[in-house]
Amino acid sequence: MCFRTMDLSAIRTKSSNFHFSRRSSLYRRLLRIRRRFKSLWKNYIYQSLFATLVVAIVILALTVQNAVVIASIGATAFIIFATPRNLTANPRRVIMGHIIGLISGSLMSLIPHQGIAFSILVYSLAVGVSIFFMVALDAEHPPASGTALGIAITGVSLDVVIAVLVSVVILSLAHRLLRRFLKDLV
Repeated sequence: MCFRTMDLSAIRTKSSNFHFSRRSSLYRRLLRIRRRFKSLWKNYIYQSLFATLVVAIVILALTVQNAVVIASIGATAFIIFATPRNLTANPRRVIMGHIIGLISGSLMSLIPHQGIAFSILVYSLAVGVSIFFMVALDAEHPPASGTALGIAITGVSLDVVIAVLVSVVILSLAHRLLRRFLKDLV
């Protein structure tokens, strides 16, 4: 009986210490965000507005049929406008990464896939192949693997290819033109 009581008290102590350290870590993180927000609040606002404007222009180029690819373009916009100094926001990586995603997704969509298991394999291969070639060609851009997956799922069409290419060129141009105004927000 005494042994069980001691175990429970030890667990309670460890548990309360865990919550305390977790809370203090969260508190420190919130303070850091608040300090950073105070100094960069203007950047937060206008970079978010720039992203909204550019994504609106990009969506005009895309259609509802390209909805799967829109998600990867949105992720690209986040990288470009929230972390513009990040390596993956580099226009060469953005454009090359999405081209690699388009090619690998297109190639995988050509493989006939009937049945759920084989479809999962083909879709996974589209992502894996895109990652392999992006890393091998020094063109890493994570959202481009989403492009590969979207193309593999929906199939390739000239409209989708043009829409993705126009989108990444617009986003890369915006990054290049606004680079001196953009700061890392994350």
